[in-house]
Amino acid sequence: MPPDLQKDKGAASSAPEVKFWNDPGKRALLFQGLLVAAILLFAWFIISNTLNNLEQRGITTGFSFLSETAGFGIPMSLIEYSEASSYGRTFVVGLLNTILVSVLGIIAATILGFIMGIARLSDNWLVAKLSSLYIEIFRNIPLLLQIFFWYFAVLRTLPSPRQSIEFLGSYLNIRGLSMPAPVLEDGFGLVGIALVIAVVASVLLSRWGHKRQDETGQILPTGWISFGLIIGLPLLAFFAAGMPLSLDHPELRGFNFRGGMTLLPELVALWLALTIYTGTFIAETVRAGILAVPHGQLEAASALGLPKTRTLRLIIIPQAMRVIIPPLTSQYLNLTKNSSLATAIGYPDLVAVFAGTTLNQTGQAIEVITMTMAVYLTLSILTSIFMNWYNKRMSLVER
Repeated sequence: MPPDLQKDKGAASSAPEVKFWNDPGKRALLFQGLLVAAILLFAWFIISNTLNNLEQRGITTGFSFLSETAGFGIPMSLIEYSEASSYGRTFVVGLLNTILVSVLGIIAATILGFIMGIARLSDNWLVAKLSSLYIEIFRNIPLLLQIFFWYFAVLRTLPSPRQSIEFLGSYLNIRGLSMPAPVLEDGFGLVGIALVIAVVASVLLSRWGHKRQDETGQILPTGWISFGLIIGLPLLAFFAAGMPLSLDHPELRGFNFRGGMTLLPELVALWLALTIYTGTFIAETVRAGILAVPHGQLEAASALGLPKTRTLRLIIIPQAMRVIIPPLTSQYLNLTKNSSLATAIGYPDLVAVFAGTTLNQTGQAIEVITMTMAVYLTLSILTSIFMNWYNKRMSLVER
């Protein structure tokens, strides 16, 4: 071995060993272990103290109450429910009602937000100012006040059921909008099969159209063709099956309408408030995303002779989505959590029927609140997972 290498090896072997407190890696592991131990100790203290207090007061714990009879009615349910149903079923009813208003709000707020965000950048002075006025007004009014406005100032001023506003077989009154309810008959499954086939065919057609455009440069109107398939094919199946659908019309009996289906004013008020309020923030997000796209992209599209609508759809919006999607996810999460304000006007969401009435009747505060918190946490995580997947997909498409 050369003398220089022997010298270096000897120096390395004789180097003093680093003490534990002077090693940053070991010291960091120690502090992290102490932090985890402190958190576990604190959690054990809270849980043991809670269980001890419950035992002293004779309060039973557990989830056996979910099988007990609820004994109260719920004005709106997407599944079969009666006063003889269990508390577990009230949880499901409240969960479905929460998901319903959240999904409807997300869809409507997204459409409204994109329209208003693009309109605020319009060259038309009136359109730009009207969209700005909408954003500045409804963004700066608390959501709870907007819910009260739509419910008490608008919907609660409607006439009584006997003086209902009638149109197209529907009746609008203070109790809500009573509409004919569709009743599916034998053979309607063929329509569902036709719809599935049309959707699958549309997806395959869209992929083939994009591949054809990449190879030949020819644009195929896949959107209109898909629209025709999704509407036309189920319609043909509907007539071929003998129109297996009837309507259950509402009828005034006593002080209210019976039959059909009723759209509660509480649902409408909450949906309008969530849509309009969240739509303002989405509009600003969309405007910021469009402004983040380099102006040279717009100039290049204009030089190629592309119309503004196609430039916006094919060039500006796809690039702006990289900026829009992350804050858009936050708005979706906020809308879902803000739906818990439904209890202020009596809409039977999860907080009202489960964390409210069920908790008051059973006294199982820990279990009820834990389940309610877990639901909102789960909904938020699922929304984040989907939006993160969509964000990555958009990034891959752009590359």
